[in-house]
Amino acid sequence: MRSIIIDADPGIDDAMAILLACKHFNILGITTVHGNTTVDKTTRNALKVLEFSAMTHIPVVRGSEYPLVQPRYTAASVHGETGLDGPDLPDPTTPVHPGHAVDFIIDTVMSNPDVTLVPIGPLTNIAMALRQEPRLKNHIKEISLMGGSTTYGNVTMAAEFNIWCDPEAAHIIFTSDVPIKMVGLNLTRQAAATPEVIERIRNLNNQVGKIVAEMLTAYSERLRQLFGLSGGSLHDPCAVAWLIDPSLIESEKLHVAIELGGEHTRGMTVCDQRGLRPPVAGISAGDGIRAGLAPNVEVGMNINVPRFMDLLIDTLAQYP
Repeated sequence: MRSIIIDADPGIDDAMAILLACKHFNILGITTVHGNTTVDKTTRNALKVLEFSAMTHIPVVRGSEYPLVQPRYTAASVHGETGLDGPDLPDPTTPVHPGHAVDFIIDTVMSNPDVTLVPIGPLTNIAMALRQEPRLKNHIKEISLMGGSTTYGNVTMAAEFNIWCDPEAAHIIFTSDVPIKMVGLNLTRQAAATPEVIERIRNLNNQVGKIVAEMLTAYSERLRQLFGLSGGSLHDPCAVAWLIDPSLIESEKLHVAIELGGEHTRGMTVCDQRGLRPPVAGISAGDGIRAGLAPNVEVGMNINVPRFMDLLIDTLAQYP
């Protein structure tokens, strides 16, 4: 069974990703980060998810409260004031694992072979770990992350929320030489929690299904009002599903760079889809065309939505 660390900012779709991962992987820990809400709330929410799903053996480690450079932003308009609006969940009683998420990531990866990192929030913790321990990149099996887009953003015209929350951290990850799988908005918006999907989950008639259906109902209504979507996009579970069943996702190997300076494009994942290969014979900088750069990311392009939904719902059916 693959060993993973989930780095998350729960968040409703983060909760779905955690529930999906718990039944398919050896989760060494869940590290929390600022993002959908403050790190105090994301940590509390991670504990809540593990408690209502009876998975409290997994340690939750509090992480970074702020981005590396810029001010902190949150997404209360999408996930609610608590970050898990919808069901009335009790305060968790499970204690937070001692220490900081960055130290936990370093110590766990360095002492366990072939650990996969699954960051589904801003990338601050992972970036700080790579900077603090440069040898770490040689010990990470791969990173499967939710962030970015090959097309347009959601928080700005160009930038997706997770990358926009800490572009400098994303730049560190995307230039780290660690193998990266990226699921962005271009893919994740294909996987919507429509009323029909929510009803299938509600009809599981278990406690987890009931809670998830309430979360997704509130989440979907907010996204319908904000973006006119037919249902809440299940962004984060897509990064987990790709590891469970790689055949679910069609991908392309591309060079992806993080825009750090643009007034309108800061936080954009600039994906080189020109098809140029380095070096390009007969073309020089003087010709006004820059050669393609070597691919550094496997970018998800399309997902088999019916099979993805079956995987998610069949997994939720395994809970009490």
